[in-house]
Formats: sequence, structure tokens, C-alpha cells
Amino acid sequence: MAIELNQIWDMPIKEFHPLPKALLGVGAHDILGVEAKKLGMTRVLIMTTGLRGSGIIEELKGKIEYQGLDVVVFDKVESNPKDYNVMDAAALYNSEKCDGIISVGGGSSHDAAKGARVVIAHDGRNINEFQGFSKSTNFENPPHIAVSTTAGTGAETSWAYVITDTSDMDNPHKWVAFDDASLVSLAMDDPLLYYSCPQHFTAYCGFDVLAHCSEPYVSRLDFAPSLGNALYATKLVADNLATAVYDPRNLEARTGMMNAQYIATQAFNSGGLGMIHSMSHAISAFYDTHHGLNNAIALPRVWEYNLPARYKRYAELAPQMGVDTRNMSTVQAADAAVEAAIRLAKDVGIPDNFSQITPGLYAKNQMGTGKYENKGTVIDTSAESVRRIAEHMMEDACTPGNPRESTVESLIPMVEHAMTGSY
Repeated sequence: MAIELNQIWDMPIKEFHPLPKALLGVGAHDILGVEAKKLGMTRVLIMTTGLRGSGIIEELKGKIEYQGLDVVVFDKVESNPKDYNVMDAAALYNSEKCDGIISVGGGSSHDAAKGARVVIAHDGRNINEFQGFSKSTNFENPPHIAVSTTAGTGAETSWAYVITDTSDMDNPHKWVAFDDASLVSLAMDDPLLYYSCPQHFTAYCGFDVLAHCSEPYVSRLDFAPSLGNALYATKLVADNLATAVYDPRNLEARTGMMNAQYIATQAFNSGGLGMIHSMSHAISAFYDTHHGLNNAIALPRVWEYNLPARYKRYAELAPQMGVDTRNMSTVQAADAAVEAAIRLAKDVGIPDNFSQITPGLYAKNQMGTGKYENKGTVIDTSAESVRRIAEHMMEDACTPGNPRESTVESLIPMVEHAMTGSY
């Protein structure tokens, strides 16, 4: 009997996906050049969004060059990396005769670099051909070091990458590739590089981490090796995120979020994701808004939507979120977990809903610019827009892992609340 991909979530045999070698801790970035040399790199393509004003790119470039390696910089990666970012980087890699990639930044830089490596390994095929599960046929990718400057996506650790297909801007599509061939050669997480991350990005990225640890904990996949990591990462976020936002040079808080990011990725790498990411992908596909911010607005709505399917699991998340559940029933504790997530969102300045996202809300907001110049600078909250978001969610690769069975119609009230509602 043939097994459809969407049935894998219901199968008793579950796959553990590998994790790359990683260096975590204060000062890890000091040996970047040494590690690049050990991987055989001689001419390195740095891929980044620019990180202008932080001095990080200049510092890391110097550490690489000190080891005698040449450096070429591609600093045109955009938030929610686009298909053309990937193709342009791959073309530059080939024209400059590079032999290794170092991505510096958050998930956008890392995902674009993963995509570029896949394109390079497949003789320049369009990156949009690799959407879905395990589409690579050539695993001989260029070596890749991913250096994180945010505690959010965990893209330096996972087997997934996310790209926006802009070939039809009437119907832009943000897709996910799950592909062991995209795994980086070395992940590098140094909390010192997080110090210059702005407060709002620290908050948004932190909620990306909370999505990464909570979704595998309640996932339909129910992957036992992920559950302990998911719980502990949830506690690390609850204990450290607000401090990291408001006391950005607090080493304990930055280290806590670094560890939360890494551990949460270990959880979802094999344990799956769900509707939080599906909603986030849909919103950013149509409006180019920040992924972590989208997750932050989506998260309490999706938790509440999923409660009937996973009361016990959400109740188990509540103590990790700081809730004293000793005198609560399972349902009460699950409800309290949602309330704790809402409290944390308010504490770190997350907007109530998507309609409150405006160009001035955060730095580097790209709404209404570039290929999105005709999409407007506010999110359309009409019934037509809500349905379009719900339909995109149903097609997302993260949706099969969601614990509650869904239809477009069942998603519409949740999306409507995320668009204009408040808690």
C-alpha cells in the first residue's frame, strides 16, 4: 500500500533527524576563522542581511582573514528570504569561485545560505523546485558555518529552511523544505553576539523559540525524544526572555535564551511544528512581516485553539511558564498556560493583533517595499484576506503536525481574532 506524505504524522515509526556539530558559549566566535580553515575553506562567501551598525560583520571578516582566507560578502539577504536572494547568492558564490559559506545573523541569513548550497549542488536549479520533503539528490554541498546573532529560529541547527516564492506576486507563497542535505557543517552560538540585538527583535525572536518548544510538545507526531527538551526550553524562555529584552547585556539571560533556542530546535527538528508556524508563514508570505512577531501574535490563539485536543500537554507546559498548578484541574492548568503566554507577550511588548503592525513598529520593517511595494503597509483584515490566510495555512508543511484536525472553516475564527482581536 502506498503511503502519502501527509500520513507520516500518524505512523508508529518516527524518524530522528541529525543535528550538526555545534560550538556554544562565550567566545565561540573568536575561533570562526580557525573552524573555517579546518573545514577546508580558502575563499569564503559571507551571507548576511548586513547587520549594519553592529560591527559584527567587520569583526568576523577580520577573524576569517587573519587565518589567511579570502572573504566575499553578500549582504543582500532580506527578512523572510526570497527566492531571488538565494539565486543571487549562489551565482555570486560560483562567479567568485568560493569554496565555503558562512552565514551570519538569524534565520533569514541561515535559511538563504542553506538554499544557496542546495542550488549550487544542483547546477543552478531554481530554489523553488526544492519545496517539501527531501528533494535534494546531491548531498555534496559546500561546507557551511552558521553564526547566530539572535536567539530565535534555530536555523543553524535544524534540517529545515524557509523561502518565499515571489515568482507570482499576486499569490506569493512561503514554503518550507525539510532536507537533511541542508544541515550546516557547524553551528556557532555565542551569547556575546546577541548583545546588539534590538529589544523588539529579542522579544519577537524569543516567541519564535517558545513556538519551537511548545509545538513539538503537543504535536500529533508525539515524538518521545523531543519532549524533555521541549519542556526545558519552555522554562528557559519563561525565565529569561523578559530580562534579555530589558537588560540586554545580562549574560545569564542572553545565555539562557541561546540555550533555549538550541534546545527547542533539538525538539522540533524531529518532533514537528504546527499551526503557529503555518499562520506566521502565511502572514509573511502576503505582507513580508517579521516571522518571530507573527509567531508571537499567533501563539496564544493557536494554543487556545488546540486545547481540546491536548489539554494534558498544555497543562504540563503551565508550570514551565511559572504557573503554580498544584490546586488546578488539568483544564484549569491548560487555560493558565495560555494566560501565562499572553502575560509574557504583554510584558515584552508584543502587539495585540496583526492589524497593529505598521511600518514604524520595528526597525527594518519591509512592508510595502521591494517586490511588496503594491501590497500596502497595513495588513488587510477583510473576510477575503482572512480566508486567504486560512487557505495558505492548510497547505503549509507544518500543518500536519498540529494536534487538532482542521479545515479552512475551522481556522477562520482563529485567524479573525489574530487579525483584530485582543486579550
